[in-house]
Amino acid sequence: MPERRQRVAARIFSLFLLFFVLLGGPADASELVYTPINPSFGGNPFNSAHLIGLAEMQNQYRGSASPLARPTTQSQADLFVRSLSSRLLSALAGQVTDAIFGDTPQQSGTIVFGDVTVDFERGLEFVNLTITDAASGSVTDVSIPILQGAP
Repeated sequence: MPERRQRVAARIFSLFLLFFVLLGGPADASELVYTPINPSFGGNPFNSAHLIGLAEMQNQYRGSASPLARPTTQSQADLFVRSLSSRLLSALAGQVTDAIFGDTPQQSGTIVFGDVTVDFERGLEFVNLTITDAASGSVTDVSIPILQGAP
């Protein structure tokens, strides 16, 4: 009886093998070619309206206008204070730059401007700045590489 099972199993295996050999003909393949969709990258220019529509549909910031399109509601006095503050901070940056890289560079120092304190220390390869804002308590560390002259 086990011999008969082996013959039946062999015939079934032969039929499956014959089926797969006859079914699997020659394989045809072609080269895969990528075609971009976005017209910015060489795709069909007629896709642009569709892509813009999808982008607008997914826009999460629809309600808020961009800062450039937002009308200014600041008074002239607010604009003047902002401009003056910007110019004074620019002057502070100039003082720090002159102290570190000017004609007579210093090895270390402290420059205080209102609530802002700038400490600097010159190393071999970097100038380390520590900017402390006493009003907010924030501390920012900046490392500036020192450019070495040509040998």
